[in-house]
Amino acid sequence: MNTDIENLFKDKVLGHPAGLMVLFFTEMWERFSFYGMRILLILFLTAPFASDNPGWDWPRENALALIGTYASLLYLTPIIGGYIADKLTGYRIAVVIGCAIMTLGHAFMALETTATFYLGLAFLVIGTGFFKPNITSIISEMYKGKESKKDGAYTIFYMGVNAGAFFGMMLCGYLAENFGWSWGFGLAGIFMFFGMMQFLLAKKLFGSVGGKPGKKYEVELPQNINEESPKIIEEEKAAEKLNPFLTLDYILIALSAIGGLLYLFNDPIEKISGENLLPFEIWGLSGSNFIVLFALVLFLILLVSRISRYIPLVRDRIIAVVFFGIFTVIFFAAFEQALGSMTLFARDYTNRNLVGSSAMVFKIVDALLTTVPLIIITWVLYLLFKKTYSRIAFSNIVLALAFVGIWGLVVYRLIDKFSQEGNQIDASWFGILNSFFIITLAPLFSRWWESKYNPSAAMKYGLGLILLGLGFAILSYGSAGVVQGSKTASVSMIFLILAYLLHTMGELCLSPVGLSYLSKLVPARMIGFMFGIWYLAIAIGQKTAGTMGGMIDKISEQYSLSIFFLMFTLVPIAFGIISIILNPVLKRLMHGVR
Repeated sequence: MNTDIENLFKDKVLGHPAGLMVLFFTEMWERFSFYGMRILLILFLTAPFASDNPGWDWPRENALALIGTYASLLYLTPIIGGYIADKLTGYRIAVVIGCAIMTLGHAFMALETTATFYLGLAFLVIGTGFFKPNITSIISEMYKGKESKKDGAYTIFYMGVNAGAFFGMMLCGYLAENFGWSWGFGLAGIFMFFGMMQFLLAKKLFGSVGGKPGKKYEVELPQNINEESPKIIEEEKAAEKLNPFLTLDYILIALSAIGGLLYLFNDPIEKISGENLLPFEIWGLSGSNFIVLFALVLFLILLVSRISRYIPLVRDRIIAVVFFGIFTVIFFAAFEQALGSMTLFARDYTNRNLVGSSAMVFKIVDALLTTVPLIIITWVLYLLFKKTYSRIAFSNIVLALAFVGIWGLVVYRLIDKFSQEGNQIDASWFGILNSFFIITLAPLFSRWWESKYNPSAAMKYGLGLILLGLGFAILSYGSAGVVQGSKTASVSMIFLILAYLLHTMGELCLSPVGLSYLSKLVPARMIGFMFGIWYLAIAIGQKTAGTMGGMIDKISEQYSLSIFFLMFTLVPIAFGIISIILNPVLKRLMHGVR
């Protein structure tokens, strides 16, 4: 294995193994397809029948119930996909399986029939389960023994994430809104296929890295885990031996998982089709609400019983993780309104029509936003091609064909936009702002975290939640003039742009640090279980986002659209203040971990 890792480092691009750039482009095309399709969901499902580009004309509540369940499942299947890769397939085969399944999923969705639409979503959920945890695991294995370069590797890799999201939302959204939904869903599938083929054809580059597991590898953890004193490490190992999983623990896990899944599937089924998988009522609660509350109670019993059985040091650190988990649920419940209510706000309540000089300025800015990043990424492709053509020629050819396609679409889109007298901005265009602001601001936040002014974990969470709430405060203020119960309006787009800016700043404070602190706080022997719990917290946040976003019509009719966004202002800010107040307590619970 060490020989294969050394071979990877012989051919370098931007100071890193050429294999990292293969992973960069694989992730870029996967994120292109994922975000390109994702931004279309709410627009397609709620688009009126009687329109130039007819959709399914669903009520917003029904559409967001389905989207919430879909988004939630995307964070649950990686737990299973990672386990299968660890035990059976290895990381590389799992990535190819995930790509293939997702390609089929996009193809099914492009057919736009009811059966193929649901089948497509199911394939995307399963495929993401195989892809998401394992491509990053390949990077981790590539850099074993070279940990000092790993931070830089992940920085480059996540640029691929944001580049893919940026171009996916822009181009899939453009085709879907201007030529038909099938074009957008289909384009996502085409580039998913390109990503799979260029990765599959580059297998010679990796040797046995990411191959089938021949032995059990230890979970990769940040260095400071191993810098703890031998006494603490021994105490953690002893604590784990004294606290094995009991039969009751497994029963609680199974029952809470079954209850949660029943709720996830029953909620959209009941709203969309009227069929109820849980047709009963207990203590005034519907079957669906009773089941999810019962599952939550069982899960809390499991968590409390296990935490209480640990030694004080481990127990305190896990309690800190639980607090961060709660803050994570609150964050994503509001942040993921970008998937639903904020996209609806862009389409139905935002003035997207520009004329005269403002239209021309936007076209120029849009052209620069599109072409400059693509020129830079094409240059990286050239460097990869120059270094590896003799070894993985067919992979590079597939990648070059993909870039010919992307350049063709970008040029065609720009010609189309410049040929129009005015300019109507696509509703899906606003989704690219998050990726653009991340690419722009991430270096600044990274320097902040590396400086002497680096805030504690609780302060970062508090700042992230407060910035998120302030973004919704701007939307609440901007929508104050929208008539109660109105389905359309013409609010200035500046409010939506500023909201995305503040939300991205909040994300940079909170999202990247969550898994980092989890790995530092949890004993190595518990890391798999706690990563599962962490993904569960994000999944709960995703489903909550869909449920709360689905209340947009009810709250707008009873109160106003401004009050709807005010709800997402007050709750995150309140929890952000709580996180800051709890900073001294959480510092003590973390026992020196930073």
